[in-house]
Amino acid sequence: MLTSYEGLYAIIPTPAKEGAGHLLARDTVDLDETSRVIEKLIAAGAGGLITLGTTGECATLGEDDYRAFVDCVLDTVSRRIPVLVGTTALGGHQTASRMKYIRERRADGTLLGLPIWQPLTQREAVDWYASMSEAFPEIAIMVYANARAFRFDFSNLAFWEEVGRAAPTVTSAKMSRPKDLPELIRQTGGRINFMPNESTVHSAYALSPETTTACWATAAAMDPKPALAIMDAVRRRDELAVSALSAAIAWANDPVDVIIKDPDVFAKFNIQVEKTRIAAAGYCKPGPCRPPYDDLPADFRAAAEECGRRWAALCANDCKVPAAVQGT
Repeated sequence: MLTSYEGLYAIIPTPAKEGAGHLLARDTVDLDETSRVIEKLIAAGAGGLITLGTTGECATLGEDDYRAFVDCVLDTVSRRIPVLVGTTALGGHQTASRMKYIRERRADGTLLGLPIWQPLTQREAVDWYASMSEAFPEIAIMVYANARAFRFDFSNLAFWEEVGRAAPTVTSAKMSRPKDLPELIRQTGGRINFMPNESTVHSAYALSPETTTACWATAAAMDPKPALAIMDAVRRRDELAVSALSAAIAWANDPVDVIIKDPDVFAKFNIQVEKTRIAAAGYCKPGPCRPPYDDLPADFRAAAEECGRRWAALCANDCKVPAAVQGT
């Protein structure tokens, strides 16, 4: 079972074919593009892969497409790096079915949120992870700690203390800005890796350098260079480089900052913003959004496209803000 996490865990979309936005579309996954981007990420130095979260459109894929994508991902990776496959679904039985499938396909772990329909109480949420841990003891669980998506307070220290005791296969958590990080680590005995993203890794590093061993990045689908560079700086304990790279990443992400920092707004346009900026960066071809998540206001679209262009410029300039645009 996967218990340690190192380097960049790249998050990829589930590439969609043209026409995938049609409600009756089937066979929507671009498997060739899936293999191509995975090979690029592995060659670049990604330490692991996370699939089928929000940007991966886990909630909108039909089961045939879900399994075709999982097969393609795991066959392409061929156990060269760890793969965490999202299995979140509407309810327990469908999630368990997906868990059984990724177990058969020998995935290293799962990105697992809470059932999507009715918000869970704290007892139900703890029992959810405990029961999945008991049913699938060979699959490492990364808790998908997205408060808006699952309508649950993942900042609750008591929840993590209970999960740490009751669910031994929970070995990591995908969190953007973990509050009280040192206390979270203490409450769980240092057993759970509270993994930040590339934009907040500098904050996690400042609070707990010894446990900041990995980050996740949806931005890796725009090009993993900046996220790889900042994790290398963290590994080397090069605080000046961490600071400089953090500032460069913030510059690239600035156009969408107003969207991302409003949790309610971002929750409505998460998939659309991510796929738009990924397409604009040119590293990956995410294809159209699957229904019903296809509405994106024109100003948000323009901001996401500018973010993608900035990210591409950053990567072309050795992860430094291009001199011609410094100060913008």
